[in-house]
Amino acid sequence: MQFTILFLIFIPLIEIYFMIKIGTVIGAFNTILATLLTAAVGLYFVRMQGISMLYSAANTVRNNQEPLKEVLNGFCLIIAAILLIVPGFFTDTLGVLLLIPFSRNIILKIFGSDTNIQKKQDQDNTNTIEIQAEEIDERDK
Repeated sequence: MQFTILFLIFIPLIEIYFMIKIGTVIGAFNTILATLLTAAVGLYFVRMQGISMLYSAANTVRNNQEPLKEVLNGFCLIIAAILLIVPGFFTDTLGVLLLIPFSRNIILKIFGSDTNIQKKQDQDNTNTIEIQAEEIDERDK
């Protein structure tokens, strides 16, 4: 809850600061144009990578594997799309970082989700015990 309040207060302040600074250098019209252009180009790339992610997830499921990595990458693409829609240079920068597969993998490793999930999958595979059930009739005793 506190993080959300801080996020809602500080992100707009950071965006306003960058808008003013960049606007004084390149002008107000160019600043607005750059914001709209980064949103349009970013959303185009989100769409392209999203389609690629769906094909990758479908291939993973076809190979009888869990598409966990694809789901996490898809979630990152959703967050990137939201950040690119929000006007501003700071959120656009974060959105672009989530669009680039190399930086997206680094971000996932920082948050630990990639390694913890892989370890959990490995543990699940090694602790599997297969049994066969046999019905016992109590009258046979």
